[in-house]
Amino acid sequence: MVSKTDDIPAAVPTCNTVDLAREGETANSKETSKTALKDPCACGHRGDTAVMNGDSGYDQAEEANSKQDGNPDADPGEDANEQEVIVIQDTGFNVKIQAPGTEPFDLQVSPQEMVQEIHQVLMDREDTCHRTCFSLQLDGNVLDNFAELKSIEGLQEGSLLKVVEEPYTVREARIHVRHIRDLLKSLDPSDAYNGVDCNSLSFLSVFTDGDLGDTGKRKKKGSELEQIDCTPPEHILPGSKEHPLVPLQPQNKDWKPMQCLKVLTMSGWNPPPGNRKMHGDLMYLYIVTVEDRHVSITASTRGFYLNQSTTYTFNPKPANPSFLSHSLVELLSQISPAYKKNFSALQKKRVQRHPFERIATPFQVYSWTAPQIDHAMDCVRAEDAYTSRLGYEEHIPGQTRDWNEELQTTRELSRKNLPERLLRERAIFKVHSDFAAAATRGAMAVIDGNVMAINPGEETRMQMFIWNNIFFSLGFDVRDHYKELGGDAAAHAAPTNDLNGVRAYSAVDVEGLFTLGTVVVDYRGYRVTAQSIIPGILEREQEQSVIYGSIDFGKTVVSHPKYLELLEKTSRPLKVQRHAVLNENDAAVDLSSSVECKGIIGNDGRHYILDLLRTFPPDLNFLPVEGEELAAESKKLDFPRLHRHRLACLRQELIEAFVEHRYLLFMKMAALQLMQQKANKDNKTAALQDSSTADTQSDSKPQPAQASDKVIETTTPSPTSTEPTLATEESKATSTPEKEALASLNASNTDWMLLNQKYFLPFSTDPKSREVVLNACKAVGSISNTSFDIRFNPDIYSPGVRFPDDSAEEVLKQKQLLKDAAAFLISCQIPSFVKDCLDHSSLPMDGASLTEALHQRGINVRYLGTVLDFVDNMSPKAPLAHIYRIGISELITRCAKHIFKTYLQGVELSALSAAVSHFLNCLLSSFPDALAHLPADELVSRKKNRKRRNRVPGGGDNTAWASLTPSELWKNIASEAQSYYHFNLPCESVDQAVEKYGLQKITLLREISIKTGIQILIKEYNFDSRHKPAFTEEDILNIFPVVKHVNPKASDAFHFFQSGQAKVQQGFLKEGCELINEALNLFNNVYGAMHVEICACLRLLARLNYIMGDHAEALSNQQKAVLMSERALGIEHPNTIQEYMHLALYCFANGQLSTALKLLYRARYLMLMVCGEDHPEMALLDSNIGLVLHGVMEYDLSLRFLENALAINSKYHGPRSLKVALSHHLVARVYESKAEFRSALQHEKEGYTVYKNQVGEIHEKTKESSDYLKYLTQQAVALQRTMNEIYKNGSNASIMPLKFTAPSMASVLEQLNIINGIIFIPLSQKDLENLKAEVQRRQQLQDSGKTEERQGRQLELNDMLPVDD
Repeated sequence: MVSKTDDIPAAVPTCNTVDLAREGETANSKETSKTALKDPCACGHRGDTAVMNGDSGYDQAEEANSKQDGNPDADPGEDANEQEVIVIQDTGFNVKIQAPGTEPFDLQVSPQEMVQEIHQVLMDREDTCHRTCFSLQLDGNVLDNFAELKSIEGLQEGSLLKVVEEPYTVREARIHVRHIRDLLKSLDPSDAYNGVDCNSLSFLSVFTDGDLGDTGKRKKKGSELEQIDCTPPEHILPGSKEHPLVPLQPQNKDWKPMQCLKVLTMSGWNPPPGNRKMHGDLMYLYIVTVEDRHVSITASTRGFYLNQSTTYTFNPKPANPSFLSHSLVELLSQISPAYKKNFSALQKKRVQRHPFERIATPFQVYSWTAPQIDHAMDCVRAEDAYTSRLGYEEHIPGQTRDWNEELQTTRELSRKNLPERLLRERAIFKVHSDFAAAATRGAMAVIDGNVMAINPGEETRMQMFIWNNIFFSLGFDVRDHYKELGGDAAAHAAPTNDLNGVRAYSAVDVEGLFTLGTVVVDYRGYRVTAQSIIPGILEREQEQSVIYGSIDFGKTVVSHPKYLELLEKTSRPLKVQRHAVLNENDAAVDLSSSVECKGIIGNDGRHYILDLLRTFPPDLNFLPVEGEELAAESKKLDFPRLHRHRLACLRQELIEAFVEHRYLLFMKMAALQLMQQKANKDNKTAALQDSSTADTQSDSKPQPAQASDKVIETTTPSPTSTEPTLATEESKATSTPEKEALASLNASNTDWMLLNQKYFLPFSTDPKSREVVLNACKAVGSISNTSFDIRFNPDIYSPGVRFPDDSAEEVLKQKQLLKDAAAFLISCQIPSFVKDCLDHSSLPMDGASLTEALHQRGINVRYLGTVLDFVDNMSPKAPLAHIYRIGISELITRCAKHIFKTYLQGVELSALSAAVSHFLNCLLSSFPDALAHLPADELVSRKKNRKRRNRVPGGGDNTAWASLTPSELWKNIASEAQSYYHFNLPCESVDQAVEKYGLQKITLLREISIKTGIQILIKEYNFDSRHKPAFTEEDILNIFPVVKHVNPKASDAFHFFQSGQAKVQQGFLKEGCELINEALNLFNNVYGAMHVEICACLRLLARLNYIMGDHAEALSNQQKAVLMSERALGIEHPNTIQEYMHLALYCFANGQLSTALKLLYRARYLMLMVCGEDHPEMALLDSNIGLVLHGVMEYDLSLRFLENALAINSKYHGPRSLKVALSHHLVARVYESKAEFRSALQHEKEGYTVYKNQVGEIHEKTKESSDYLKYLTQQAVALQRTMNEIYKNGSNASIMPLKFTAPSMASVLEQLNIINGIIFIPLSQKDLENLKAEVQRRQQLQDSGKTEERQGRQLELNDMLPVDD
């Protein structure tokens, strides 16, 4: 079905080709391509150091200047920042580069860059990419690789830099061969499928088909009619029951391998014998060309040449004719015509790809599906596997990296001004991502049995390992260390708790206090903790080294004044109370952390803290303590419940939210009492005053529970402290004296509160005021009597910890505070999470985004069962159906993951794929008697091998896994759901679960694969066959690690980003845009070119470009955002789906209709796979598709999507919502185009009724709808007349021509903008001023934390028009 449309009506602003051309330049320009190589070339090159001038195409210095004038009300610290920003962005200049055999060319550079970054660029350029061993010379002087360009004398605009070939060393020769191999593999996706070297997949180019490519110009001439094939694939149509897996990875035609060589490998004659070394031989290569010529090549100090060796005879003499080439590429081009032709074609294709398809991601992203890839011979890969890549992959040649020294040195870097902070943050981020990669490789090597234990005599569970200066331990309870806390379950939970502690202390970033590099890796059923090593710790006994804290959970405790001083600085932001505990001699010892937190001074003199697993206070809902009663809210829901281990603690987000909530309460009480005092003063009745204070005190105890319902409405917990503004929000409702009191509190406090999160009140002078504060402090549980300061003692309820008698009252207070916090989670945070889901401010699509949403509210996943019960008891249930479904699927897959973990531990390596496929069959296949295939050949030899078999950690019977049956597995899942999540899951088979909860097997497969690291073959699986199992062992391709690590942040960039968002929300779009551009620059400076936060920045920039009318720039920025989301988050991550939708809108605005449709179809396919059709976000997607199809006159198809959107909107927003009214209107418009006026009228009437009831008759929306109804009625009447005329007079009727209008593109675009929440309002200057003033006023009243929380949500400007309800 192909339909034609006139190319683009004038109403749609067409592509601004000039701007897009500029994008084309940047795509291939130095700026972006420079970042493109995070080259594994070992010379210490840091490809990602390059993006100095960012990617934004603005003149930065000018922009920073203009910003200083235009930003009077920025944060206090911001002016200073901006002064510094200008320093960073010195203007670039051009130099000429002259390389052997090529024409000189110009290159734009920035004064901050190092010489080695020009090296990177040359190694990436098409015409110089084959050179690696060269120096750059200016007037005959060799430039130092690590010198900054601005420090080089005589280097200026127009200088000529010569590329001079240098003699090779063994290291340089290896780097050269590795680089050539990387160039040959540059289009090959196998590294991305195999999850190595930070490669990952991206499929955007398959759908845009070069439309957005190098120039963004339309391929077709404007005058021709554009042919658009609008037919969506069958499987994505509304109501389709099939969910194929294969389209997840469409075939990219660039990936058809272009073979340049058959084999390139190290020769068996390596290393050269002594006499040949003295002739300059460095190493020998063996090559088979495409023409099947077998050659042996010598790499010598002068370059590469053919020698006369064969497979069996060694003859190092040069072959005849002898070519000596400095580059291997030149030599191969001379001996193999096919190589020459294919290599140059390959390089052309390589440089045409968008740089973001090639840059390495900061952390490895694994794909859970992959096609069958041919395994080709690869010398570099083979060598990497056997040398464990320590020698030259790392930056210091010939030795392993001292991870601890690197991690701590970067922390010690100076941070006085912006350039220093950027340098420091960039160094911290780089070392962290390298450490995470090395730790992951090491953990896999440990479990695969490739690393020798440091205690090989002990049983396998107890073994510890050191590899590459990283210490590895397994997540088992060694020597009954965790016996009282839950044994192995506690030992499994401790590493993640510890990692959360490391995260928290790293974020506070106190000078002089150091944490260990920590990475937790789950692989093949084992949990491995990887840590950097404290210098000297291996030589000493632990008892000697620990000078702070306890090594036996509080039986013996020591303290140290320096540690107390350092930890005191963290106790405020982390809300940890300083407290005394008794040691073994019953003496009181002061601590500012939990007892488990150990302080060790390393041989390097640094103060380290480790074992931070109890940084946050215990969660009493999951910690039954004899003789302790929980709050009524907790008891009502059967808490406390018994948990697997006693390490369950509250999340940091919950602590923040709880303290914020208490602060509001505190302000209310203080204000209330001040008011009463004022009233009392007026009445001059002292007696009354006494009683009132007494009343307030007695009333205030139960108040938290009452206030909590109110507070749900107003508080929005956010990662940073937002108390002052929250308080002002409350004060709107209060009377004048109270307002005055609150205003005075805020005025004096705001800065101090934000800085220290410790809240003093300016009442010290007046004794009555002091009394007010004292009462309020007591009521909310503050640890100070003169100020609001809530902190927790993390040792309360720790077994083995004893407190001195004189702190008994303090301990009681702390116990009460913990009970209140546990009750707050249930009575306040769970309801407010559900409220977020109801009003669609939180829209989880899959398990991971649901978990993230819970975590933002401070709700641990162990509450998932409670949350599901809460959702299930809501009425009506329909608006939360998607949350319930996603929650059930998450619960099932998490239970399956717990079972899978122990299941895998009993499997030996040779049976791994059989075991995994058997487990998946039991979990997902309808085949009732899934039998495991024990590999037959091993069965024969098992008897003989039993003695020699490699012991796996955990050991045990290696065939027990084969006896698992589907019914047994589902029974285990149900009992796991009951015991872990306290949720009743009445399902005995997968089909029952699918039927009962409306799940999809493909979604369950995705969730379990991502959670456990399984990679499966991409093909269609028949889950529902009752005759054969869905999976065979050949379908399991790989098992990847699941890695948790610290994510270092770019704080200055984030500050700019937030300021930009705030400006935009106030209506200052241009200033906002400049700030966001600035943030983008700083993010690029810290993270390199590819990072999730940069993706958010680009998305917002694109939206701003679009709103400000620069559609081409919007398209370019959004394209980057999509590529980055695919690469850094995953090709079917919910964020990626959102990015595809935005890109489709901008494509449509640029007149690229067929591309817009392809992108929307892709988004719909991904969404069907991730969460199915029944999801509120699907309504938005279907409205978009329906509108575009309407625009290209595919009315029937358009109706299918729009009617589906209408049904989903009615379900999730209720039939009376404005969204539903808009849906009715869109459907009516399509019916009008089809001339089915009766149906059109019916839908528009529905819409009109909603508008009338919701916004009243005088609202412009209601009027528009009313006018449209009149128009439709006229059209219907005219049509009826015409029909009557025809019936009456037959063929000779005089027929008035009817107007059947195809919608104009402008009107379609207008509707698209409305449904996507983008609104352009034509206003006069005066209106604009008033609007800005109004928005600013609102903004001040609003909670400043909301901007941050909504960062992930779309930028919504629909405050101005009630389009969404």
